[in-house]
Amino acid sequence: MNISFKLKRYSLLENYRMLKKFIGKLHLWLGLASGLIVFWLGITGCILAFEREISGAVESYRFVENPGTKYLPPTVLKDSVDEYLNGKEMVSVEYLGTKDAALAYYYDDSVYYQIFVNPYTGNVQKVKDMSKDFFRIITMGHYELWLGETGRIIISIATLIFLVMLISGIILWWPKNKAAAKQRFRFKWKPTTKWKRKNYDLHNVFGFYMTWVAIFLALTGLIMGFQWFANAVYFATSGGKTMPDHVHPLSDSTLAGTTDRQKMVNTVWLDLMRQKKSDNKVGIVFPHDDADALEGYVNHNLDSYFNADFYHFDQYTGKELPTDGVWAGKFMDVPLSDKIQRMNYDIHVGAVLGLPGKLLAFFASLIAASLPVTGFLIWYGRRKKNQPKTTNTPLNRALK
Repeated sequence: MNISFKLKRYSLLENYRMLKKFIGKLHLWLGLASGLIVFWLGITGCILAFEREISGAVESYRFVENPGTKYLPPTVLKDSVDEYLNGKEMVSVEYLGTKDAALAYYYDDSVYYQIFVNPYTGNVQKVKDMSKDFFRIITMGHYELWLGETGRIIISIATLIFLVMLISGIILWWPKNKAAAKQRFRFKWKPTTKWKRKNYDLHNVFGFYMTWVAIFLALTGLIMGFQWFANAVYFATSGGKTMPDHVHPLSDSTLAGTTDRQKMVNTVWLDLMRQKKSDNKVGIVFPHDDADALEGYVNHNLDSYFNADFYHFDQYTGKELPTDGVWAGKFMDVPLSDKIQRMNYDIHVGAVLGLPGKLLAFFASLIAASLPVTGFLIWYGRRKKNQPKTTNTPLNRALK
């Protein structure tokens, strides 16, 4: 009986060693395969974490003096912007804080502009060509390597590999006992500690603590990168439901010419503005033809996107129109599965938790960028150490 027990125990230990060896090889080769992409995602993630704060610090045209008067209605701002753009029609406008410029948008198949306009005077302060905007360029590089759909797939595959590496890294690093835990969860800061040991701890200790944040960064990145992954998350969080397509309602175009559409736009805007607080933003999306619906939204946080309520109205009667989709209705009224999809981007950049969340996302991205470097140095050091040493024989000396 005792011998049989020992044999079973030995067999389990041997299987465990083989499994851990396999996971180690998987971790190594996946890391070598995706290292450059992970490094790039980490560095650009650090930059994008504080996009709003950096932009606010260096772009003075984002702000206006508050004269103590009321905002001009959206139709007045639209006329001013359309004239400034020489006939191009503004798509939408949003009102932010009392000392912020209103932010208008224009885009078509070839260009994308953000227009900063004084909401009290209607004066255009800046037209920003987003194809030349630093953060827009970095965002497209982070999302698709500036390669379109092909780049998005490459980034998404690298993110999926990174997620597997995070999980395998936890398995490899998890201590067997309390004695090992004391060593593995602490970085050795002593000056006498060798550089190789410090690099090892940078990879493993910092990597371990970062993993619990980076897993969320990876999962949210996969939701943006793979539609099948977004559908799977929605299916799991909704109790087996399929993610609904967005249903864009239509206005009653038979009423075209019978009502003052500009007056209706301003009426809807005033109703939405009654919900606005100082740290909220209200947006209006203008109908692009006679059958299109008038859209409006109230975002309850200037620094994030998720906590917003979306409305659609008949552009002639002002009647609210029913619609469906993740981005339809009030945030507080939608189910958990829809909330998760709405929160996805803000979780990815840390904005869902405000400044603390952005700091977490920044440091997690920074450590994630360091992992391919420190991991490569560990692998290279071991590879060099395991190379057979040549003996100083007469033949070897002759061949040198």
